[in-house]
Amino acid sequence: MKLLFASPLFLATGAWSMAALWFDGPASRGLAGLLAVVFALAALLILIRLRPFWSAVVAYGLLFGAVLVWWLSLSPSNDRDWQPDVARPPKATIEGDLLTIENVRNFEYRSETDFDEHWETRTYDLSKLRGADMFFSFWGSPLIAHTIASWEFEDGPPLAISIETRKEIGESYSATLGFFRHFELYYVVSDERDVVALRTNHRGEEVYLYRLMTPIPTARAVLLDYVRAINKLAASPRWYNAFSHNCTTQIRRHVQHVAPQNPFSWKILMNGYLPELGYERGTIDTSLPFEELRRESNITERAKAVAGDPSFSDRIREGLPGERRESAPDEVVRSVSQSIDRNEVALIGNFREGLGRAPDADKARERLGR
Repeated sequence: MKLLFASPLFLATGAWSMAALWFDGPASRGLAGLLAVVFALAALLILIRLRPFWSAVVAYGLLFGAVLVWWLSLSPSNDRDWQPDVARPPKATIEGDLLTIENVRNFEYRSETDFDEHWETRTYDLSKLRGADMFFSFWGSPLIAHTIASWEFEDGPPLAISIETRKEIGESYSATLGFFRHFELYYVVSDERDVVALRTNHRGEEVYLYRLMTPIPTARAVLLDYVRAINKLAASPRWYNAFSHNCTTQIRRHVQHVAPQNPFSWKILMNGYLPELGYERGTIDTSLPFEELRRESNITERAKAVAGDPSFSDRIREGLPGERRESAPDEVVRSVSQSIDRNEVALIGNFREGLGRAPDADKARERLGR
C-alpha cells in the first residue's frame, strides 16, 4: 500500500533520471542507454525487494540523488563548435548615455540556412530611447510563441534581443532536449530585419508586434538589466532550460529586477496568452477590443513585403495601435532606482515626476469577457 501511494513520485523521478542519463549522459548512445537501463533495474530491485519500506525509500533516494548531483555538476561552455548564427557572443559597454554593443547580428538571408554573415558594432544613445515593443512569433500551437523584445530609438534602428538556445554544428532544437542540459543560453542581439524577417520570410512563422505602454525610464532600466546578463553570459555561460530559463521566463526575470510588483501568471508558461495578459494589465494598448488589436498587430504580411527595405522597422509599425507613455508612476521610479547599482542609476536619467497611470485594467478585462 505504501509503495502504491508513493509510486507517482518514484515514477516521475525515475523517468527523469533515465531521460537525464540518456540525453545528457555519455556521447556513446550505447553507453548512455546502458546507464539508463542499469538505473531502472537498480531502482526496481530496491523498491520491490528491500524491506522495511523506509529502507527502500532511503536507498532509492540515494540512487536518485547520485544522478541529480551528477546532472547538476554538468558545466555549460562558451567554447564549442557553434553554428554560424550563434557563433559570436554579444558584449556591451556603456559610456555616459552611449550603449555600444559588439556582435550585433544583421545577416542577409536567402533561406534559413543560406545567408551572408554580417556582425556589427552598434552604438545606441539611451537618452533618445522612445520605448519598447514585444514580438510574438507562432510556428504551431497558439499556446506557445517565441518572444522578442525590442527597443526603439529616435535616431537609429531599433535594438532587438531574442533569447534562444545556442546550438552546435549538427544540432537542431528539440523541445524535449530543452528541458535537459543540452543547449547553452544565448542572447541574439540583432537588427529587426534579421531576427524578425527570418521568421516571417524563411521559417513561415506568424509574427505579431505589440507596442508596450512601459514608461521610458522603466524600458531603459530593463534594457540595462539585459546588458548585465549579456556581459555575464559572455564571461560565464549558463544552460538554457525550456521550463525555467527560456525566451519568456528570462524576460520576466529582467522585468522583475526592475519592477518586482508584477505578479506571476500561468500565462507566462503558456506564453501564447501573454498578449491577453498584457491587455488585462494595461501593458499593451487597450483602446481597441482585444481581438481587433490582435488583428491589427499581425505584421506577417507586411514583414514579408518589406524584408529588404532599409526602413523595415518603420514599415512594419505603420498603423500599429498604441501610443507611448513617457512618465512613470512614483512607485515605478523608486523600484527602478533601487534595483540598479549606482553606476547604472546615473544612466537612467532624471525621471519625470509622478504621474502617468496604466490604462484601466477593469475595462480591459470586460473586453476580454473576464
